[in-house]
Amino acid sequence: MLLDILSKFANKKVGVIPLPLYLILAGVVYAASVLGQLPADMIGGFATIMVMGVLLGDVGQKVPILKSIGGPAILAIFVPSVMVFYNLLNPSAIQAIKVLMKDSNFLYLYISCLVAGSILGMNRKVLLQGFLRMFIPLLVGTVAAIAAGLLVGSLFGYSMHRTFFYVIIPIIGGGIGEGILPLSMAYSDILNVPKEAIVGQLIPAAMIGNVVAIISAGLLKRLGERRPELSGNGVLVKTGAEQDLLSQQSSDQPIDFSLMGAGLLLACSFFIFGGLVSKVIGIPGAIIMIFAAAVAKYLRLIPAKMEQGAFQMYKFISTSLTWPLMVGLGVIYTPLKDVVSAISLEYILICMSVVVAMVSSGYFVGKLMNMYPIESAIVTGCHSGLGGTGDVAILSASNRMELMPFAQISTRIGGASMVIIATLLMKLWN
Repeated sequence: MLLDILSKFANKKVGVIPLPLYLILAGVVYAASVLGQLPADMIGGFATIMVMGVLLGDVGQKVPILKSIGGPAILAIFVPSVMVFYNLLNPSAIQAIKVLMKDSNFLYLYISCLVAGSILGMNRKVLLQGFLRMFIPLLVGTVAAIAAGLLVGSLFGYSMHRTFFYVIIPIIGGGIGEGILPLSMAYSDILNVPKEAIVGQLIPAAMIGNVVAIISAGLLKRLGERRPELSGNGVLVKTGAEQDLLSQQSSDQPIDFSLMGAGLLLACSFFIFGGLVSKVIGIPGAIIMIFAAAVAKYLRLIPAKMEQGAFQMYKFISTSLTWPLMVGLGVIYTPLKDVVSAISLEYILICMSVVVAMVSSGYFVGKLMNMYPIESAIVTGCHSGLGGTGDVAILSASNRMELMPFAQISTRIGGASMVIIATLLMKLWN
């Protein structure tokens, strides 16, 4: 009897790791953090987020109902955020994660690998058609989101000024770093109010909107499983040859680790190129990176073997490091105290109306434009996420990481446009 129990225990897994081994590894990391011996560098940071991410992602995939609405993403982001809020996470662990996420810029390495790998591994025809067609659902979704937010806000007695500038715009402004921080600086200059006071008013809407977008993505994934004709399984545009395209992308190419190294170099180089050109023309480096990779793919400037390496690196990163990355995002970029201070039922409903209108518009407009409505809705919904952070969470909740290039366009271009428009309107209003 005892042997049976021990055997079952030994056969249990947390993610892909046997439970006994996981407990030993987690114990080592925890002991080091408690004793102040956890390295405050990439090693300590990776160890901490991997231990937490593997567990939370695994639990999120198994909990009934939660697993159908993006449970792994929700748990991996918000459980660490709650732990920070209640001081349950050791300071040495937080410092190690901070070094990894901020000082070493792990988030942008992750996004660079996903963007480069997914674009270079994509069919050229789908790539071009996707970029050209996605702007219309994005535009219609933005207009619908603003209209819905203003309507619901007025029903609850919110002024149009407060609803538009402090609820709607933070949700569709492109995230914290690219949206809320520039907005807070602009609002501060116009209103002669300290920037810190503005940030606290903007973050709650962005956080709640991101949660609604993650849940929407999980529900869309569920809908696609029940109604396969509505889903391209990661393909955005209907071409008539979807199965061939999917088989090309998922074909069992032998893993070549040297090619994966070349793929990593390509991803880093595209990111650096975007930063260089951004200094000259003023367009965000992330946007330049995406278009540079798309042009290189379309013009066949990169050998097919190198494209294969970039795609395999993308598969490794997206498969192995998504949940751990979200732990880092939850610890560093998800300030729960700001959300708790502003939360109310009316406030949540306004935020929900903005995101639901955005996602619904993407669904129906995509259907009219010969796009897969599930994918169109997900990409459009990324406009209401927390920038690159939100894109990762939304796409992981829907299991469609291959849409990252389109999601980044939705987030970056859509967000930057809204920041500019909001700043101009704030000046006119005041």
